[in-house]
Amino acid sequence: MEAIRRGRVRVDGTDATERVVALVRGTGALDGVRAVLLDGAVLGGFNVVDLDRVRDELARPVVAVTRRPPDFGRIRAALSTWFGRDADRRWRLLRAHPLFRVPTGGAPILAAAVGCRRVDAASLVRKTTVRGFWPEPLRLAHLVASADGRPRRPKV
Repeated sequence: MEAIRRGRVRVDGTDATERVVALVRGTGALDGVRAVLLDGAVLGGFNVVDLDRVRDELARPVVAVTRRPPDFGRIRAALSTWFGRDADRRWRLLRAHPLFRVPTGGAPILAAAVGCRRVDAASLVRKTTVRGFWPEPLRLAHLVASADGRPRRPKV
């Protein structure tokens, strides 16, 4: 681990791409970054990351992983219901790069790759997975994000 940065995106907003780029650049270690690994292509509700723009602006491959196959029918319906004219743009971003299975030591996960071959993306996921099936950088990111010091409301 070289650096940790935290940021926020607007729920259902359009700032996810800019925030991801700013966070990576803000680490100050861009020369050492060989690829960007994301937990999905959507942050904060339906704030969709433009994976192509992240790749272009950082000049690094981008790999977005997810644990379960998305229900694209429900996603499309939700986008149409809640985002009007912007639904098509969000849908195109979500479907721009097909998901493929990545076998791991545990359950297989799904990934989308931009700027690298599928085999290279799968290799990145496997090399960064210490135990089980989830890449260690993403596991650590979840730990950091959940350690923000704010009290949690109990789930009912």
